Amino acid sequence: MVMARSATTLDPFAALAEPKRRRILEIIGTRKLTVTQLVIELKWPQPTVSKHLGVLKTVGLVRVERRSRQMIYELDPASIRTVHEWTQLFERLWSNQLDRIKTRAETRQHASSTPVQTKEST
Repeated sequence: MVMARSATTLDPFAALAEPKRRRILEIIGTRKLTVTQLVIELKWPQPTVSKHLGVLKTVGLVRVERRSRQMIYELDPASIRTVHEWTQLFERLWSNQLDRIKTRAETRQHASSTPVQTKEST
């Protein structure tokens, strides 16, 4: 049975599943760039960069500003904040799980390093 995939152009999480799009976001998260500047920095073909920017724009993760004939791309902080807030739920879960594992391991380590008292040693 084949499950239907969510449309990448509608879902920010599906769009973020693509490593190339995450790389673009890492770069434009720090500064505004044109497609040409991204092509130079990423060393990818222009159609590849444009395709991924188009998806990121459609799902609302990037904003575009027109300056004369150039399109300047930047990260949309509000959209990323929504993704970040959702992932923080899992960060807390992972942190709690790791804390419990650490406590359990420390308890076992302490128990194994504590000498067992026998009747002869008392």
